[in-house]
Amino acid sequence: MAPAYPQLTAFLNETETDGYLIDAAGNDSNQYYLSGFKGKSVTLYVDGEVRLLVPDLEYTRANRDSDNVHRFSEFDYGSMVIEHGQSKAGPLAIAAFLSEYGVDSVSVPASVPTGTTTMLHDQGIEVVTDYDGCVGSIRAVKSDEEIEQIAATQRATIEAMTVAAGFLERATVEAGVLQLDGDVLTSERVRHAIKTTVLEKNCEVSECIVAAGAAGARGHTAGSGPIEAGEPIIVDIAPYNTESQYYGDMTRTFVKGEPEAKIQEWYDVTHEAYEVALAMIKPGVTGEAVNEAVCDVFEREGYPTLRTDEATEDGFVHSTGHGVGLDVHEQPKLSWGGEKLQPGHVVTVEPGLYEQEVGGVRLEDLIVVTETGHTNLTDYPRELSVV
Repeated sequence: MAPAYPQLTAFLNETETDGYLIDAAGNDSNQYYLSGFKGKSVTLYVDGEVRLLVPDLEYTRANRDSDNVHRFSEFDYGSMVIEHGQSKAGPLAIAAFLSEYGVDSVSVPASVPTGTTTMLHDQGIEVVTDYDGCVGSIRAVKSDEEIEQIAATQRATIEAMTVAAGFLERATVEAGVLQLDGDVLTSERVRHAIKTTVLEKNCEVSECIVAAGAAGARGHTAGSGPIEAGEPIIVDIAPYNTESQYYGDMTRTFVKGEPEAKIQEWYDVTHEAYEVALAMIKPGVTGEAVNEAVCDVFEREGYPTLRTDEATEDGFVHSTGHGVGLDVHEQPKLSWGGEKLQPGHVVTVEPGLYEQEVGGVRLEDLIVVTETGHTNLTDYPRELSVV
């Protein structure tokens, strides 16, 4: 029988280790990807199969979701707690679990707890750290089913963006501040509407930015307080589907009323950078090359980038994009060191410009790399939304 993950088997052969071990909390996407179980567990890939070790409380649920499930009590965990204390008992049980399958050496991700690796060493098990993230590389190439799951989440994202735009369109301006249905329109109120919308589509929001004015120039600031007319409003929505666990991600910039000439210029240049990046997305092109081309656009217009000044707080202050899947930020990356794109990669394209104490603009779509080029999963207007 062929191994479930031939790339992972090949990696183990290269490193000359018996298995791949993940000891992680319940939010570890690599663990979920391999095992199909979302919860605290130890995942072992050995002999082309996935084995799972879980706390006894999780056993019945894990046994329903996954195959080859063991519980900690099978390896005398309770006795080990009494004799060695809880902190050492877990790694000792893991060592016994590995011995069950004749594993004398394991590869582990860089995130594995040091307590686990130290105890495994003490028990005579060789540990090799996988700094390159083999499982993440495997996850980066999505199947058709995974792409459809991401597309479904992105459709919910688009619907939420439409709701946010509707709030801004219906708002009136009083003394320079947006009002809606008799109350001040705040970032929190728009964000609540976004969260409610995606919840109705079986999604929850991991990251949701409604950052108006100066807040838009502060990286990943969620935004708060009243929204004023004339200032740029960055709306960035990244929900995940509660059933499939796959993310969507998109950003648009809005202005209520006539934007300042500077804001319109920022957006025009950002839109050009977006078009340049999008035109490059196809198999064989590196993520680094895409990012370099975007930097070229901004630098040509006199804006700083991280390439010209890695400490800059103004200009283009982040990379062009990132992978999206079970995590909202995963491989591959459209940035320095970004590898060659492959069919099945799902990436954001999200250039932007920012100035501290003023604000910023950003445009973000979710793109699938295909055999011949790319497909855009984000069917929504891309001009500066003046509402």
